[in-house]
Amino acid sequence: MKIRVATRDSPLAVQQTRQLLEEFKSLSDIDFELVPLKTKGDLNIQDRFEKIGGKGLFTKELDQALIEKRADIAVHSLKDIPSELPQEIAVVGIGKEENQQDVWISYQ
Repeated sequence: MKIRVATRDSPLAVQQTRQLLEEFKSLSDIDFELVPLKTKGDLNIQDRFEKIGGKGLFTKELDQALIEKRADIAVHSLKDIPSELPQEIAVVGIGKEENQQDVWISYQ
């Protein structure tokens, strides 16, 4: 069995995904295949996020890969996940945070 794992095609995202998959591999005999994808947020770093689409700039292409069955699962940074997801997408797990003091706080 091989599970295709979509992730952003950035060095940090790929490394974090590989670390997570190493943990999975230690628990099972499942093989994983990385599916690195460029996102709209990766391709346009000059403009403000609100100008090029706002929420989901780093997740839409990965979600689309899931919907189109080009990937079986996707790994996102939790900070990039919009509060509203496409109907076909669900958050099913959250990895252990290495540094418990690493937090993000938002207010209006």
